[in-house]
Amino acid sequence: MTPLHPRIYVASLSDYNAGRLHGTWIDLADPDLDDVVAKVNAMLATSRESHAEEYAIHDFEGFGPARIDEYENVETVVQIAEGIRDRGEAFAAWVSVWNSRDFDELERFDELYVGSFDSMKECAEELLDGLGIDTDPDSWAPEVLAPFVRVDLDAFARSLTDMYSVVEGDTQVHVFEP
Repeated sequence: MTPLHPRIYVASLSDYNAGRLHGTWIDLADPDLDDVVAKVNAMLATSRESHAEEYAIHDFEGFGPARIDEYENVETVVQIAEGIRDRGEAFAAWVSVWNSRDFDELERFDELYVGSFDSMKECAEELLDGLGIDTDPDSWAPEVLAPFVRVDLDAFARSLTDMYSVVEGDTQVHVFEP
C-alpha cells in the first residue's frame, strides 16, 4: 500500500472574490504548524489584492477517507496530517468515522482502534482467537459431533459491522470501537 501524502491547496479569498485564482499547494507529509502558517501568509502577501487576509482550503489530497472542510482550522489540518504520518491510513479512517475536530477526541484513536485487517472475516478470526475461542470444531467438539458443528465466521464478520465502526480503505478495513 502506498503511504498517504497529505497536502492542501489554500487560496486567497480576496483574489477569488475578484475573479482570480491565487493560491498554493502546501505539503503536509512532515507537517509543522508554524511552517504551514508561514506558507499561507506568504501566499497572501503575494496577492494582487491590497487586503488579502482570508484564505480557504480549495482542495486537498492524500488524506485517504478523511475529508477536509474549506474553512478547516490550519492547526486541525496539521494535527490530522501528523496522525496520518504517524499511523497511516487507519488514522485517516478514524477521522472520517469520528468526524470530530476536537483535539481530545482525535487523541482517542489509540484507545478505540481495534485494528486494520484484509477483511472483516480476518477481523472476526482475530477477535475470536483473542478470546481463546478455537473455530475448528475438530479440536473441541466430540468426534461424533464435529462434522456437524461449525463457527459461521462470515455471519460473525457481518454482525461485527453493526457492533463496530468500520471504514474500508484502499487495501484494508479499519475497525474502531463505537
